[in-house]
Amino acid sequence: MQERYLAERIRGTSTTIFTEMSRLATQYQAVNLGQAFPDFPGFHLAKEAACDAITRDLNQYALMHGQATLRHALAEHSRRFYAMELDPDAHITVTCGATEAVFAAILGVINPGDEVILFEPFYDSYLPAVRMAGGKARVVTLRPPDFRVPADELRAAFGPRTRAIIVNTPHNPTGHVFTRQELALIAELCHAHDVVAITDEVYEHIVFDGHRHLRLASLPGMWERTITISSAGKTFSLTGWKVGWAITPAHLAPAVRRTHQFITFAGATPLQEAIAVALRAGDDYFEALRRDYQARRDFMLDLFAQIGLPAYVPEGTYFVLVDIGETDFPDDVAFCRHLVTEVGVAAIPPTAFYINKHEGRHLVRFTFCKRWATLEAAAERLIRLRG
Repeated sequence: MQERYLAERIRGTSTTIFTEMSRLATQYQAVNLGQAFPDFPGFHLAKEAACDAITRDLNQYALMHGQATLRHALAEHSRRFYAMELDPDAHITVTCGATEAVFAAILGVINPGDEVILFEPFYDSYLPAVRMAGGKARVVTLRPPDFRVPADELRAAFGPRTRAIIVNTPHNPTGHVFTRQELALIAELCHAHDVVAITDEVYEHIVFDGHRHLRLASLPGMWERTITISSAGKTFSLTGWKVGWAITPAHLAPAVRRTHQFITFAGATPLQEAIAVALRAGDDYFEALRRDYQARRDFMLDLFAQIGLPAYVPEGTYFVLVDIGETDFPDDVAFCRHLVTEVGVAAIPPTAFYINKHEGRHLVRFTFCKRWATLEAAAERLIRLRG
């Protein structure tokens, strides 16, 4: 189809880098450490509960804002992990994954001409969503080695047209877990400029080395101006289920619900019932999740040390960034194409997550949400990079 038939809001968009690298991985039979989907089984209790829900014929439309069973389980989850008391009816909206929740929230909050602050590198759906809403992105760059929030740059990003800020913690792709001090600064600036915070917290249970995920909405005065978004895919290794949610004060719920109802209206009923069961899993499940991913992270860090590629230690998520600045490759895209075609391993070039492309040209993102056999197969190939 010729470009002239496309609406202006989608001109310039294209297939995501995840799709492109996965296609190349298939073409060259490469080990895929690019797109972040686990290749091991998802949480067995959730799968059993989904089968049970289907058998019990819970197969018709869910309520627009989500099955009551799941909303009550999410309220319990917030009380259990964050000491936050929620009204399941007024404060929780279930969506088709966190990506839809982010898109719905942005459409529900942003007017044409409004500015939205993003931390780059950012998850690749944020910028198109802002632009489709008619907003303008202002970016604050997180830089190695620690990817901490640069306070002066963040202060300078806020202005009279700032409407919202998107905060992703634990952060994809850097692995940074925002500290209380960083979140307090964000809270201070949101108050000063009357800004809404949209937080993407899908890796909330994947944190390492004693780090702790803190909800921005739990800071003083932030409940009233925060849309907290998360999902089941990362926590329960069920990314294809696309069960997400947005937690809001009652006055912000329409920002999500009035857009969500015309995007998807409702997600799959039996899967919502199943995630309600999964959320009530014992502490041993969540601790095993953290411990297992930390072991995989450490395996990858040791591998990159053997190869001689500097790697930045992630505090959370299931990604690790390596620095290719001392290699002979001109940028991350050239390195990743060589990696998939000549070495047989797929990774992601992070410049796709930057507006200021030069900031990410020396970085490459690998995921470690894979079976041990997959990671070991990748290691056998990656060791060829050793100088």
